[in-house]
Amino acid sequence: MAAAPETFNEVPFGASVTLDDVREGFELFDDWESRYRYVIDLGKDLPHLDPALQTDDHLIRGCQSQVWLYHRHDKDTNRLFFVVDSDALIVRGLAGIVLSAFNGTSPQHVLTFDMEGFFAEIDLIGHLSPTRGNGLRAMVAQIRKVASQIR
Repeated sequence: MAAAPETFNEVPFGASVTLDDVREGFELFDDWESRYRYVIDLGKDLPHLDPALQTDDHLIRGCQSQVWLYHRHDKDTNRLFFVVDSDALIVRGLAGIVLSAFNGTSPQHVLTFDMEGFFAEIDLIGHLSPTRGNGLRAMVAQIRKVASQIR
């Protein structure tokens, strides 16, 4: 079962919230407590999935929290659209950061974009627990897996 089409349209990341917006948001704050609040606020902008759609088939393995990933491929434009939901606000915000780079882009972009480089640029991984960092990487890996299967 896929996410309802209207859910894909409700995801602001990659559209009205871009990677540059996230970068600027991180630059606004001097301390990590404020940056964490910013990440949590980003998570509030992700649409919630209907609990009936939160199935094991779409669960991302390797995350500390429960995280579900759905995708849609627009064959006419060759663009991928994603919906991510989680039971943890901070993870929803981290998903928003990832989606700001990947949502609405081509499979080729997903496969070639240096997400680790972006994480390093905003100094994100070093301020996450090891399990959160691994979960974030698992999310990126799952999105890349989807892109590689479509390419």
